[in-house]
Amino acid sequence: MKLQAKNGRALPQVSANPKLYQKLSSSGRKPGGVSIPGVDAWIYVLLLVAILVVYVQVRSYHFVSYDDPVYVTENPHVQGGLTWDGLVWAFTTFYGSNWFPITWLTHMLDYQLFGLDSGWHHLTNLWIHAVSTLLLFGVLGRITGARWRSALVAFLFAVHPLHVESVAWIAERKDVLSALFWMLTLWAYAEYVAQPGLVRYLLTLFLFCLGLMAKSMLVTLPVVLLLLDVWPLDRGLRIQEKLPLFAASIGASIVTYRAHWTGGAVAAFDVVPLAARLENALVSYVVYLFQMFWPAHLAVFYPYPLRSLTVPAIFAGIILGAVTVVAMRALPERPYVAIGWFWYLVTLLPVIGLVQTGSQAHADRYTYIPMIGFTIAVVWRLSDALKSLRHLRVALVAVVVAACLTATWFQVGYWRDDISLYQHAIDVVPDNYLARYNLASVLEAQGRSDEALMQLREAVRVRPYYVPARAELGQLLAMKGHSDEALQELRTAVEQRPDDAISRFRLGSVLGSLGRPADAAIEFSKVIKLQPDNADAHFNLGIALAQQDKVQEAEREFRVTVGLRPDDATAHFNLGIALARLGRIQESIAQFSEALRISPGFTEARQALEQANNLRKPNANQ
Repeated sequence: MKLQAKNGRALPQVSANPKLYQKLSSSGRKPGGVSIPGVDAWIYVLLLVAILVVYVQVRSYHFVSYDDPVYVTENPHVQGGLTWDGLVWAFTTFYGSNWFPITWLTHMLDYQLFGLDSGWHHLTNLWIHAVSTLLLFGVLGRITGARWRSALVAFLFAVHPLHVESVAWIAERKDVLSALFWMLTLWAYAEYVAQPGLVRYLLTLFLFCLGLMAKSMLVTLPVVLLLLDVWPLDRGLRIQEKLPLFAASIGASIVTYRAHWTGGAVAAFDVVPLAARLENALVSYVVYLFQMFWPAHLAVFYPYPLRSLTVPAIFAGIILGAVTVVAMRALPERPYVAIGWFWYLVTLLPVIGLVQTGSQAHADRYTYIPMIGFTIAVVWRLSDALKSLRHLRVALVAVVVAACLTATWFQVGYWRDDISLYQHAIDVVPDNYLARYNLASVLEAQGRSDEALMQLREAVRVRPYYVPARAELGQLLAMKGHSDEALQELRTAVEQRPDDAISRFRLGSVLGSLGRPADAAIEFSKVIKLQPDNADAHFNLGIALAQQDKVQEAEREFRVTVGLRPDDATAHFNLGIALARLGRIQESIAQFSEALRISPGFTEARQALEQANNLRKPNANQ
């Protein structure tokens, strides 16, 4: 029997399966019910307690300077709260080189409720993660009928150190939120499988689409559902049934790639060649496996290697191939090994680096969903292997539980603030140029310029072509009076990336401070070609032109500046000065008056206004 939609088109063939229905209902409740057996209730409680024990410390943690400004602290759209304009923006923007409207809406809601109280933003991540964990245990236990194995998989998802990055980093709201919709989709799919129907099918599709709008990494979920059809649902492959889900995945993939490309986040093949991507992908697959068993030396950023990975990639390929062969051979008798293994391989594909976005080699947060599949394979296999050794199983689980709770507690602690986070990343990955650059920015903001200078020098040493660090180094050297070295660093940065507006702007600023306005004007003009709406560049170009007595050209640049930044009192003041020098006294008075309106305590503007009024009086008497 085919279900018919309102437009008369046939939906995927579905039929009730009494045996399967009985299996999914073996917990003692009917699909859609809410009753929970007593033992399960205690497992839910213990999972929640474990999460709170290791993560509750985030309530006192701060925002970090890595991506949190983009998502919350410096995002005017998020700080506008939940409004109609904000809703439209969330669904239409590629801000931050991403498209995840549901995630933006949760950030807006957090800001509307809690402002910039970072602790509450952290707690939102924590509670979403907790709910996902409970759903994972519930769904996995229901479709497999294996309570304690499902509980252990859920526990490892809840408090494994690799997952700290996703939970303790406010900017990774998209990770925990998309995982929540992943679990909800699995729940809805289990209901649909137990008792097929149009409403349950559409609910599954709806929840899946919401997940794609939280983070597009969910594009692989239809494949995982096919895997689950093989085991534990034992339905066989039902590809036609998944076609609407695959269509949604394709659409989300296209939009996401466009967002990455538009924001300049996608690395071109001349920057990261295909061979290097393949090598890094193979190595990353094995690195993640190693980190699951030994989650030490975890960092917020892992630099893309400069050395060749050909030899490590060959060994990684052999390992992956061998495991795949073993999993396939085990499929008839132990299907969970193959299903868990392919869950891991498939769900990592979108973030394994074949489409390189960002400059990281790999990232802990990418294991958030893929690790579930691998832990299913390991937990089920070990449980079968140790079936007759109950005491050994209990002892092994106790060791794993204690190790995860301890390691995760300490890993969460590194996220308390910027300095702790970046210093730990440097300690475990000494050549971590990005962590050194970010740490230098924090130290400089705290007035610890000597320490910042040391970090920037080291960042440039380990990654000579990392232009942001070199440009920052040049600016800091200039501030400390090392003008010649500052110019050398900034000129090198501009040579390495001629289209980098920040490096050119800083070079122009240093040249201007050294009394070389003509050279400074050249650099500011190039910045404006790269960024026509850069108000600072127009302003500084105006100053450089005025210093060369090119007052008319300077007046034009100051006028552009006030057009871009109407509330800039200094820009109005400088425009007034230029107009006065051109003999346009009445216009200069208007600009000085506007500067005083914006900043009533602007002494220089008040004095200039008095002088301009005095110049106007003789003309009035005549």
